[in-house]
Amino acid sequence: MYAVVRRYEGVTDPAEAGRRVKEEFVPLLRQVPGFVAYYWVDASDGVMLSPGVFEDRAGAEESTRRAGDFVREHLAELLPQPPMVTAGEVVAHS
Repeated sequence: MYAVVRRYEGVTDPAEAGRRVKEEFVPLLRQVPGFVAYYWVDASDGVMLSPGVFEDRAGAEESTRRAGDFVREHLAELLPQPPMVTAGEVVAHS
């Protein structure tokens, strides 16, 4: 398995960002081949985390591509800064 975490800082309206992600982005992400799980986390103080798990690296990379497109088209005013992206192979899970 492969995981990717995107960290967004300076989020101007976490509740609205969460609503849009839940209603509009999650259905798109579920279509990515190898999709396993996804979460949208309000870490407070204008920080949102977006961890996703996929069967392989290709799925994680596709999710990051789709996330970038979605943010540009639907969330740019709420997520004004580009995310910090961290990805890697899952070496332990339960």
